[in-house]
Amino acid sequence: MTETVGSPAGAAGEPEADARKGIRVERVYTTEGVHPYDDVKWERRDVVMTNWRDGSVNFEQRGVEFPDFWSLNAVNIVTSKYFRGAVGTDEREGSLRQLIDRVVKTYVASGVENDYFATDEDAEIFEHELTYMLLHQVFSFNSPVWFNVGTSSRQQVSACFILSVDDTMESILDWYKEEGLIFKGGSGAGLNLSRIRSSKELLSSGGTASGPVSFMRGADASAGTIKSGGATRRAAKMVVLDVDHPDVEEFIETKAREEHKIRALRDAGFDMDLGGADSNSVQYQNANNSVRVSDEFMRSVESDNDFGLRSRTDGDVIDTVKGRDLFRKLAKAAWECADPGIQYDDTINDWHTSPETGRITASNPCSEYMHLDNSSCNLASLNLMKFLRDDLTFDAELFEKAVEFVITAMDISICFADFPTESIGVTTRKFRQLGIGYANLGALLMATGHAYDSDGGRALAAAITSLMTGTAYKRSAELAGVVGPYDGYARNAEGHQRVMRKHAAANDLVRTYHHNDKTVHKLATKVWQQGLEIGNRNGWRNAQASVLAPTGTIGLMMDCDTTGVEPDLALVKFKKLVGGGSMQIVNQTVPRALQALGYQEEQIEAIVEYIAEHGHVVDAPGLRQEHYEVFDCAMGERSIAPMGHVRMMAAVQPFISGAISKTVNMPESATVEEVEELYFEGWKLGLKALAIYRDNCKVGQPLSAGKGDKGESEKVVEKQIEYRPVRKRLPKKRPSQTVSFTVGGAEGYLHAGSYPDDGLGEIFVKLGKQGSTLAGVMDAFSMSISVGLQYGIPLEFYVSKFQNLRFEPAGMTDDPDIRMASSVLDYLFRRLALDYLPYEKRAQLGIFTVDEREAQVNNTEPAQPSDNVDLDTMRSTVDYAKAEEKSESKQEVRAGSSTELLELQLGKAADAPLCMTCGTKMRPSGSCYLCEGCGSTSGCS
Repeated sequence: MTETVGSPAGAAGEPEADARKGIRVERVYTTEGVHPYDDVKWERRDVVMTNWRDGSVNFEQRGVEFPDFWSLNAVNIVTSKYFRGAVGTDEREGSLRQLIDRVVKTYVASGVENDYFATDEDAEIFEHELTYMLLHQVFSFNSPVWFNVGTSSRQQVSACFILSVDDTMESILDWYKEEGLIFKGGSGAGLNLSRIRSSKELLSSGGTASGPVSFMRGADASAGTIKSGGATRRAAKMVVLDVDHPDVEEFIETKAREEHKIRALRDAGFDMDLGGADSNSVQYQNANNSVRVSDEFMRSVESDNDFGLRSRTDGDVIDTVKGRDLFRKLAKAAWECADPGIQYDDTINDWHTSPETGRITASNPCSEYMHLDNSSCNLASLNLMKFLRDDLTFDAELFEKAVEFVITAMDISICFADFPTESIGVTTRKFRQLGIGYANLGALLMATGHAYDSDGGRALAAAITSLMTGTAYKRSAELAGVVGPYDGYARNAEGHQRVMRKHAAANDLVRTYHHNDKTVHKLATKVWQQGLEIGNRNGWRNAQASVLAPTGTIGLMMDCDTTGVEPDLALVKFKKLVGGGSMQIVNQTVPRALQALGYQEEQIEAIVEYIAEHGHVVDAPGLRQEHYEVFDCAMGERSIAPMGHVRMMAAVQPFISGAISKTVNMPESATVEEVEELYFEGWKLGLKALAIYRDNCKVGQPLSAGKGDKGESEKVVEKQIEYRPVRKRLPKKRPSQTVSFTVGGAEGYLHAGSYPDDGLGEIFVKLGKQGSTLAGVMDAFSMSISVGLQYGIPLEFYVSKFQNLRFEPAGMTDDPDIRMASSVLDYLFRRLALDYLPYEKRAQLGIFTVDEREAQVNNTEPAQPSDNVDLDTMRSTVDYAKAEEKSESKQEVRAGSSTELLELQLGKAADAPLCMTCGTKMRPSGSCYLCEGCGSTSGCS
């Protein structure tokens, strides 16, 4: 608990005359005389992260120190993403203590320097409380904090940026440069291009203007070239255009036309998958596009009236369209390719705290941060499941205190933060925008027995969000009494106070249903009343307090089951094991939900066992049908209806300063009319932004395993050439080698025979007992491969077809060059590639020896393999214990991620790209995608 002293807003009454200005801090999580680190059990772990596609090692650091309750995934991601210093050097961080101390001590030192604390003791308590909360995964700062704070790098703490561009060539070129700098730093940016005159208007020289869509082409190429943060993922960006811009129709159809091009090129045989060899020829694919619509436009849609498109130079109407026709084009384009999204301009600016300074015209790439141009926002998110008591009630009082600590720390960060451009730094320091949010909402609702798409679920979500933002603004008002309101407050006091009253009024309209939401809502009402009173006297320290971000990588850091405001992806998840390998488990939230619904332990065990086998709850033994909806997920047998997602967004939006990062998924069978309905209802329900994704609407990523309609492509007649291969038999006496191997505990032998003049000519694989079906199948397989090799089929063709083939047995091997294999065939053909293919061909296939991978890391020439390699000697140094232990267990590896598990259940591919870092199939996270394997995201931190 914290309170202010030395200011008119002192929560504890009038301060003593000699008390110094600052906040007083009381212990909540910690105990006096006991450091948070001393209260947990620490252990050493080895972090080895491999590429799922080829088994190559992406990252390795051994002996890192973490609490014993941190999951393997959280340890892997924090070690590889956030530890600073070169791997293998003394400067490299090797303990979570070092990481937390680096960040927390920087925050506390800045707080002391800027007079945030009343006494040194208060600063120490604040340090301990913040340390405890991070150590126990109660909350997390956004990724740039972990990357930069306390290092020799620039102290950039913000993940979200909004730029601006004017109707001059100098400004447009500055836009390209500023975006590049932000992308280079690992963040994303958004901007509105509506100030740029349209292609229907004249230049001062008399020529015709290019229009904003033309300039988007150059910015898109730049974004596609610059790898974000020097990593493998591409930049994230948002481009917005006002609905009354004369080029809005061209803007709307830009990406849809490119999607038509992608389909045509794909049907012609070009590789148009995400990252495909020919995909770079397609334009406008590196940005999210959104149309900024006004209430005037939406009313023209509602009443089927005309709508005027206005000149950028003088504001006159230069063209007229039917509002309903333009809205149909917007919905049709989104139906075809998921772009553009929609942003509701008048709603956004009606909740703007700083209207006298300027309008809100754009957002960050994921649409959750919306404020002034040339500004930024740093984010932090709380793990809602940490506030769920054992009796399944939500601890509202503890949540309030946690929000106070987090928002105080976030505000302190602006005091020492660096920014990519001077103008962004000036605006951010003047308005001090913050973005506190949460993760694990979907898990919390399920654990408390609420369906995501239900009145009770929405009431609890609304009450929690209201309490969070109300507490954040109350603390902001208290800080204003200690260190002053934000510089832009005086000019915007009336507007800011009006928005605070709107939040409080929306809180009064929340209808509660159960004990949990009633308790939380009662405290939220009290907090809003106190915050308004304090703010009216002191002003507020921050122009913005809250957003709902995707919480991608930091969600994994906190071991969250669900991200941001999202429901659970599916009931069965993929879990990595410490000893290597993986298994699928039923979400731990499910038993808690069943307990909340009143089921007995025996019933819970039977239902969980059924879910583990089937992946859903339909016909689960003993589960009542009226409870099915509690276990509805984003995807799967019982998926939440698109409007259910929109209704949840509408429930929490009135209590968010910014907006919500979320994409509403629609089935492939959805119609353009249904897209129109969602976009129209989003406006009616008071959302600030909305984006949809229709299943399988895009070609440029690996979206579907189904066979599409070939249509006209089947009518193309090609000249047929008959080839007559000649079999080249092996001589009676030929060189050969035998390799023994173990894959996932299964032992076998590979015999490979060669031509005397080099080149593989035959293989024989011994696997399974003589006379068994498996042994017979492997003999037949070996003969077919051998005959194919002798008829001239290149070995690299077989390698490309069989590597990464996935089936049991799979897992750890005893080969130092190939530590993980997704199947026996995957291992065999990668081993053959290493033994018989030259380095250049193996490099194209992504197959390297240990020495070659080490050489790549050290930027040295790869060592040439010797002619005679004693594999048995090499294998004698390998520890078999963990692999054998795994083989004896009943754990089963079926997939590489939760998304792939879901694909197995659905029988079709999910709409998600492969991670460009480790090859794992990513999963949705807000309006982005998140890799569970390595923590990479498709654009949001």
